[in-house]
Amino acid sequence: MPTELIDRIYECSVVPELWPTVLDDLARLTESRGGPLFSARKTLCWTASGTVRGVFDEYVNEGWFNRCSRRVCLMSQSQPSFFVEQDFWSEDQLDADPIYRDFFRPHGLGWSAGTGLKIPTGDNIVFSIERAFERGPIEAEHVERLNALRPHLARSALVSSRLGLQRARGATEALTDLGLPALLLDETGRVVEVNALMEALPERVRLGAHDRLVLADGKAQARLSEALSMITATAGGAGCTVPLRDAVGRATMVLHLMPVRRSAHDIFGSGYALLLITPVAADRAPSLELMRSLFDLTVSEARVASRLATGQSLETIAAEGDVAITTVRSQLRRVLEKTGCTRQAEVAALLASVALTPV
Repeated sequence: MPTELIDRIYECSVVPELWPTVLDDLARLTESRGGPLFSARKTLCWTASGTVRGVFDEYVNEGWFNRCSRRVCLMSQSQPSFFVEQDFWSEDQLDADPIYRDFFRPHGLGWSAGTGLKIPTGDNIVFSIERAFERGPIEAEHVERLNALRPHLARSALVSSRLGLQRARGATEALTDLGLPALLLDETGRVVEVNALMEALPERVRLGAHDRLVLADGKAQARLSEALSMITATAGGAGCTVPLRDAVGRATMVLHLMPVRRSAHDIFGSGYALLLITPVAADRAPSLELMRSLFDLTVSEARVASRLATGQSLETIAAEGDVAITTVRSQLRRVLEKTGCTRQAEVAALLASVALTPV
């Protein structure tokens, strides 16, 4: 995985004007022309690589955005993945679709790979990579490259979205503007700055001796410490997303740990990592949406996790998916690792507690 690109993805979190160059890099990675990033909560914010900026100016300003079926399809998907046109439409349907027939194709586009992110905070984010129509559809191997980067894109875009795709002016202002409990950690794990919203969190999240973050959930504490040490020890060390559970095992908050990279140090100074805390709201974070923004599961891992939560056995999951039981066990091991659980029953209880539904 290109570690320099991952660093620059995280740099974009608080320096959003750099997103166009990262979108250009994603396009080159997939032999495409460019791509946009859309973020909507109460208002629409967006940016795009320079190669397609003019096209998407028209897309937004002439009303094509509001009529586009592609965006609706992406946001309706429960699988944590990038999707291409063939996942939704036949060739005849594409030929007849006004967005493709009257807008994308006249502009020389018409093939894409896109993903939608529904964050429990209410932020809706869409990434897409646009390819020239004459080049043909984006191939599966390129989609897999994008999927490998998707967790990093999601975490960074969440911060950018909360900031309205505006450059953070400084550490204090940035933490305040995020509108969510947030703090900065140095490379030893010491908290160097927090925002006022941290004070409203329950005792399960508090500052302890020597300015250390203390979590009542011991497994979340261990995963967070391990992730911070990986950021410190590895040049391309990336972030992670950790569930914070209450006393009975329900996920009540999500901790997003992101490294401070490159020019982001101009804003966060001695800060080595940014920790953003989002609530898990039952009416906004159903089942797979939580897995998409929380556990970074693949499609196959999400399938196993969701069925465990409904009480299915590994044998039944294997039979329904027409895969070997050894494959399902391997997927279960990865689910256990990513959710911080040690037993099958524990992961089933955790996922069921946030109302998972089958894939």
